[in-house]
Amino acid sequence: MSKLIVKRELQTYQCDRYGNMRPGILMNELQGMGDSNAEKMGYGHTFIHETNVAWVVTHYLVDIIKMPQNSEMLTYATWPAKHDNLRAIRDFEIRGESGELYVRATSQWVLFDLKNRRMVRIDDWIKEDTWPTDVVRAYDRKFERFPNFEATKTHVLKCRFDDIDENQHINNAVYAVWATESVGYEYRNTHKLRGIELNYKREISPTTPEVYIDVAFDGLTTRHRIRTADTPENAQVICYWEEL
Repeated sequence: MSKLIVKRELQTYQCDRYGNMRPGILMNELQGMGDSNAEKMGYGHTFIHETNVAWVVTHYLVDIIKMPQNSEMLTYATWPAKHDNLRAIRDFEIRGESGELYVRATSQWVLFDLKNRRMVRIDDWIKEDTWPTDVVRAYDRKFERFPNFEATKTHVLKCRFDDIDENQHINNAVYAVWATESVGYEYRNTHKLRGIELNYKREISPTTPEVYIDVAFDGLTTRHRIRTADTPENAQVICYWEEL
């Protein structure tokens, strides 16, 4: 099965004070869909536990056409789009009850040897006939280098126990939460997220005492550099907003 489609209602606890889907929930939904689809294709959790080789995401590019709202019945879809020897692309869509496109996204993944801590060739582990043909892209974007920036301020926080995933590092969706929280309450309270782009570079250990998020404001675009005392850049995030 190369494409996974599921329907479920957006719950109140998954929404913010305005009834919009929380950024962390959005990213977790994408990740969860990808995990489920990979498992059905034979290369998910079972494959990871048997081989000690895991999928690691390097980029998400997410375009929010309409942020899902509380109590809406949503249709989530994901499928593998294409790959080369080192990278695989996975696309996503979220649609409303009438079929209206709410969110489109694409992501880039690599296969990672958990024991030796290095990338491995995809074709050495994944059968060629696993990949679908004649794929229609949800969001056909290139994964380009994020531009550097001068920070306006730095937000400091600590890792929580609940931020840790089964791979024993900070879960991918947490970075989106950190970025959107780092703009501050007043900005967040007067703006709605319209897009988010993430570039993961180095994992963050759950024992890291403090995480720093450098923030720069440029109109309705904010840029975020997530770093620790030992690593100058663990990830970069770009957020696009609209005024409420």
